[in-house]
Amino acid sequence: MTEFSTGELKKLKKASSLLLQAEDRLPVLSSISWDASVSKQFFADKCKALPKPVYKKIDPAPSFELVEQARSLIEGSSPVHDWLLRLCEVFGQTASMMASVGTKDFYTHSRALYGGPKSPIGDKKKAILQFAQRLDEVFSEFDLTSSYFEPAETLNAQTLKERMDAELPLYFGDRAPKIIVTPDVSAKAAAGRDYIKIRENAHFSDLDVIQLIQHEALVHIATNFNGLSQTNFPILGESHPGNARTQEGLAVFAEFISGALDPPRMRRLANRVIAIDMAENGADFIQIFNFFKEKMPHQSDFEAFENARRIVRGGLLEGGAPFTKDAIYLGGLLDVHNYLRTAVKSGDIADMRRLFVGKFDLIDLEAIKLLRDQNLLSEPEFVPPWISDMRHLVSYLAYSTFLNEINLDDVASQYDNLFETE
Repeated sequence: MTEFSTGELKKLKKASSLLLQAEDRLPVLSSISWDASVSKQFFADKCKALPKPVYKKIDPAPSFELVEQARSLIEGSSPVHDWLLRLCEVFGQTASMMASVGTKDFYTHSRALYGGPKSPIGDKKKAILQFAQRLDEVFSEFDLTSSYFEPAETLNAQTLKERMDAELPLYFGDRAPKIIVTPDVSAKAAAGRDYIKIRENAHFSDLDVIQLIQHEALVHIATNFNGLSQTNFPILGESHPGNARTQEGLAVFAEFISGALDPPRMRRLANRVIAIDMAENGADFIQIFNFFKEKMPHQSDFEAFENARRIVRGGLLEGGAPFTKDAIYLGGLLDVHNYLRTAVKSGDIADMRRLFVGKFDLIDLEAIKLLRDQNLLSEPEFVPPWISDMRHLVSYLAYSTFLNEINLDDVASQYDNLFETE
């Protein structure tokens, strides 16, 4: 096992600190957010004119300089060196992306950082887009507005806040994230480092309460708290494109394993991947908006606008250059699911808690293991219930390890008469 000398560890920690400073100057999502006036004007124009968002200008020069300073300190060969060098590449690419907001180059950098609909998944034989299309095909057979999928109750933003305010201290104690009801957020809900914003005019289902607690609080905010407490490598507390696929995949898996991932949500994730592919092939904002209206007739036009906004923010609204981040949710879900299945199949479940020491990509697991083995990382303080008590998780994963060995077509043929369409 690699053991770092005092001098080498000092350089690695310094490099990590410099990378943290570089990343802090690159607020990707807030830099490509849209003012509320953009949607108002779009609807005032009867949904016929392309929106005209205005973006914040980001000077990439300081981040480039900090990345190069960090790179000069990373001399050696170990998984930790590889991890930090990878972050140098990620933050350099992110700086270039932020310098090219509103141009086709933004899309080029986005593809390099996040991948896209045609990025491989699982055993590399299939792409995210195929997974998304399969989900959309399956869900298209159902009327998602039927009583089968009707939520047990519908909550306004204030009621949701009250539910979450009562629930979150059970997991976080006096560090429970603050719930803020505000008109100043585009999405229905969005998490910061220690808070969750809820759009005041949004409505939520009973499952949304669980989904927000599991996804935003017990993954995104928990890994932020756990990562920032890593005094040797606090870069583990930061969200960035280099860990987005795993972190969003972990968050969606948390929704799934806690029973909060309903068909409308799952189909929405799939439709976003399909919409990115449409945009790559030239579809403009209005075409994507209409696509979401068609796919989600039970939701408001504003929600269709919001989904279309996610696809084109930072890129070209005329088509051909989307923001590809939303392709990572399904890809990340499969990545995390397969990692956990592999851990159970190998009998190595103790290290599943490792996923919560901070924010990182699965590709960095060897680095995380090395740091833990050398007592350079602390145990995660905040973990979701399905990790603190793994009984259900391990039973489910053990069962699922055999499922892919069953040929579903052969099974389905036994029920042809039962399920044949009229």
